[in-house]
Amino acid sequence: MKKVVVGLSGGVDSSVAAYLLKEQGYEVIGLFMKNWHDDSVTISEECPWLEDSNDALIVAEKLGIPFQTVDLSVEYKERIVDYMFNEYERGRTPNPDVLCNREIKFDVFLKIALQLGADYVATGHYCRKGTIQNNSGSETYQLLAGVDSNKDQSYFLCQLSQEQLSKTLFPIGELTKPEVRKLAAENNLITADKKDSQGLCFIGKVRLPDFLQQKLKPKQGVIVEVPSTVSQFQKVPPQFDSLEEELNYYAEKPEYQIGDGQVVGEHQGAHYFTKGQRKGLDVGGTKEPLYVIETDVDANVIYTGQGKDHPGLYRRTLFVSNEELHWVRPDLTLQLDETMEVKARIRYRQELQRAKLYKVDAGLYVDFEERQSAITEGQFVAWYVDEELIGSGVIF
Repeated sequence: MKKVVVGLSGGVDSSVAAYLLKEQGYEVIGLFMKNWHDDSVTISEECPWLEDSNDALIVAEKLGIPFQTVDLSVEYKERIVDYMFNEYERGRTPNPDVLCNREIKFDVFLKIALQLGADYVATGHYCRKGTIQNNSGSETYQLLAGVDSNKDQSYFLCQLSQEQLSKTLFPIGELTKPEVRKLAAENNLITADKKDSQGLCFIGKVRLPDFLQQKLKPKQGVIVEVPSTVSQFQKVPPQFDSLEEELNYYAEKPEYQIGDGQVVGEHQGAHYFTKGQRKGLDVGGTKEPLYVIETDVDANVIYTGQGKDHPGLYRRTLFVSNEELHWVRPDLTLQLDETMEVKARIRYRQELQRAKLYKVDAGLYVDFEERQSAITEGQFVAWYVDEELIGSGVIF
């Protein structure tokens, strides 16, 4: 009998994942990951992990499977939290959920599961795993979108490797969220009606600015409103000598000066803000809401524009350096000067967008058919062929 360790989070998805695996005849062990108890960085007065851990225990008892808690808070702080602070300090916007999957669930946690004699780990992610049988007798694993397009979480797993996928099961990938809740209710699982968690991966309820302020000190600066008529939005592109020169031009991060607009307010630190953000600016009196179009953490200035159609929010092309480039399917890796038609997204739940990949010496350009709103450095771009996620990278 194959042994599977399920990451029981105390939510409905992982509860049903454990139930389905038991039904399929696996020997199932429930493991709860405790990822945070650092009092020096207060999250909130509540202790969501205690409640979640308790719910996970009750589910395990109901299913009649062994259960234990594993403390991964040291690794979580080093690999996720410290990285987050460092990225925000540099004016970039990391994605802790993608990192948590790559660094914690499918690395540290996976290793613990294998030490317990497990053949696989399983999670409650809405995605699927495909297997291609190669002529050599080896297998290539596919990361496929979940059947429920409203809940597809393949994006969060965009950094997984073939080795990690080989040891992973996604039991609920063929189900929709309502079907998962129905199964939980039919089997009297305590998590059947529990709301989905909204917090940082495994930390729980926290307002990100509050969290960041514990390590990144407030620093007063100005908010500048840049009108949509500023000359750099109107300029005609130059003549390009090469395709790479053109791609580089469209991928360039715009640079603003305070003189490009007018000072309309103050803020407590440019490193707390991210491109596309509307809330938290506290500037009134504009015809349309202000959106962050750029931050300059060195000068501590936030540049904003009116309305979600402001040209400063949009870019056509982004770049991923070789160091940050990852292929879930290494056999599909682009070689120098090769191109590929794909669909891509730059954030979770964004509809897939038509794009073309261009491999150059220093990395990879992702050139979208239509300009994209709030392409944000530090976030992940993931690209797909049909329903398969084949690669990803950190936006430069």
